[in-house]
Amino acid sequence: MKIVIAVHHFPPRYTSGAELRAHRTAAWLWDHGHDVHVICVETIDSGDGDSLTFEDNTYDGLPVRRLSFNLAAAPDPFHWAYDNPWIGEHLRGYLSKLAPDLLHLVSGYLMSGSTLRVAMSLQIPTVVTLTDFWFLCPRINLLRSNGQLCAPSFDAVTCARCLGERKHRYRIPEKIAPGLMRAYWKRQSGRVAQIQARMAFLQETLNRVDAIISPSQFLRTLFIEAGAAPDRIVFSRQGRDFPDLRPEVLKKTAAAHLRIGYMGQIAPHKGVHTLFEAVRQLPGAALEAKAYGNATPFPDYARSLRHMARRDSRLSLTGVYDRTEVSRVLQGLDIVVVPSVWYENSPNTILEAFAHRTPVIVSDLGGMAELVEDGVNGLRFTPGDASSLAAQLRQLIEAPGLLSQLREGIRPVKSVAEEMSELFEIYRGVIKSANSTVKGKGRGR
Repeated sequence: MKIVIAVHHFPPRYTSGAELRAHRTAAWLWDHGHDVHVICVETIDSGDGDSLTFEDNTYDGLPVRRLSFNLAAAPDPFHWAYDNPWIGEHLRGYLSKLAPDLLHLVSGYLMSGSTLRVAMSLQIPTVVTLTDFWFLCPRINLLRSNGQLCAPSFDAVTCARCLGERKHRYRIPEKIAPGLMRAYWKRQSGRVAQIQARMAFLQETLNRVDAIISPSQFLRTLFIEAGAAPDRIVFSRQGRDFPDLRPEVLKKTAAAHLRIGYMGQIAPHKGVHTLFEAVRQLPGAALEAKAYGNATPFPDYARSLRHMARRDSRLSLTGVYDRTEVSRVLQGLDIVVVPSVWYENSPNTILEAFAHRTPVIVSDLGGMAELVEDGVNGLRFTPGDASSLAAQLRQLIEAPGLLSQLREGIRPVKSVAEEMSELFEIYRGVIKSANSTVKGKGRGR
């Protein structure tokens, strides 16, 4: 089978969840004898705005085509962010030459709906893996500029207002006279029309995809509520493998205090500040909290966290760890906290913690709450509420047997082989259906 994997970014420069998922999928297919090609975006800030450039190379033995362009210099950057003619034109030649059996788009961000539209026009079957909310939200995370979460039904006026309020000049009026600003944004017909066009284009595109994979039931339900066709969305949780996970690695070394860890982006929507504030509400408690992650993308936020850490020696920003060090990091943690203030989807961090028999405390929200059964394999707290999180940490300290109880409640994590087996069945079904459709059309001519 010849398969093209399309994704917004790809290693080695980019190693977030979607990128690693695309790499894991491509590598497994390649190792099992399939002809796999990866196409991704390398940069969106290079060039003069007239076209895109590309570079072909290999990563981990996989052929990769990396696209670069200057999105800010496009004739209409907002439109081109979801329907990029440069990518569409390039993909038409690329896919025509390769003639793959199937195109699998991971996420959609940056590659845009043009990727799917071109594949469809060439009668190439399409599969999409949802990793976030890009198809529904220009900000990707359904988190408004004022910190509030969005939920269906989505309307273009609210979206236009949210995007506009990223600019400082709109924030103060919003605080002083929110009703007046609501009326103002309703009159911004041009901006509202832009959002409506985006919504219509992406919903139509998504509903023409042959199969949509959702790694969480929460995400599947949300997309259906937003207008996606239920029969096209398949729930399939991602797998995680740790081949070197020996019994001695699963055993926690004894400690006189509760060792708490956060592992992920150091970003406002990830809620690290909620964890730090919760620890500070427990003065003198025998615990420590380490936040592992890259602190450079949001320097102001990282600065505020460091300021909190200077005032409490139990807090620390520990920096980036290599993906090969996940087991080492988790061996030194009693509990992992995922304090996100956005929905999340199916966080790898939770699955990694469970694979290492480490309970998790999560915000009672979205895909996080779906994975953690309160009191069984972890605990939940009110999103963004440091006092609620502090109460759960206090419970772990005051009831020493609770941690062991939660460890016993952790069930085995799905393997990559199980995930890929499900994926391959989806591929086969999509290709079989597409072939039947083509034959049917042929008989009708």
